[in-house]
Amino acid sequence: MPETTHFGYQQVPEGEKAKKVEDVFSSVATRYDLMNDVMSLGMHRLWKRFAIDMAGLKEGMQVLDVASGSGDLALAMARKVGDKGRVWMTDINGAMLGVGRDKLVDAGIQPPLAQCDGEKLPFASDTFDCVTVAFGLRNMTHKDRALAEMARVTKPGGRVLVLEFSKVWKPLERGYDLYSFKVIPRLGRMFAGDEDSYRYLAESIRMHPDQETLKKMMQDAGLAKVEFFNMAAGVVALHRGFKI
Repeated sequence: MPETTHFGYQQVPEGEKAKKVEDVFSSVATRYDLMNDVMSLGMHRLWKRFAIDMAGLKEGMQVLDVASGSGDLALAMARKVGDKGRVWMTDINGAMLGVGRDKLVDAGIQPPLAQCDGEKLPFASDTFDCVTVAFGLRNMTHKDRALAEMARVTKPGGRVLVLEFSKVWKPLERGYDLYSFKVIPRLGRMFAGDEDSYRYLAESIRMHPDQETLKKMMQDAGLAKVEFFNMAAGVVALHRGFKI
């Protein structure tokens, strides 16, 4: 029997998950930013700003943004590292990578790109001062492999940041579930014409490791001084670890 993994609440063969995730994001690519604003009431911009502040970027640094998506994080980081630095954008999904590339080009930045699997990064070890992934890790089949790859390509002394939906404060769980499974799919239908993809979004969040589990996974990947910061009562968490 082939190995299986979760795609939201479904169990699917491991070899099929990447294609299913690709279909989801190809469907929502052109409305991705709009839906982020609608679903989070614009709070995703504050979460990303906090991640940038915690990245400790300086002019001239080399940065890798994994699962770069529509490019919000990459654009902000490119402005931080300046003309002497470089921010690589990667994504397994060509449609999303194209949206992100266009955003940076419109801002006068020509980013280097790589369409690739986050579990098999096409970069040499010890290449980047900082590696980030924002709202992308939960979609990867083997999160442990992806974290190990991010640690591998980070320079000694560099850092890995993971910004992701996480485990909400328990007293808020019931209301959060109602919003996630009733409201978000309807918003997806109204604003993106795609209810199923946003139902998957809610399910994928529930299947993602909680804060402490992800911290341990980052430590197991070889990162040290791993810590996390909860935002919006744990709806989102930023994890940061360093390569020694």
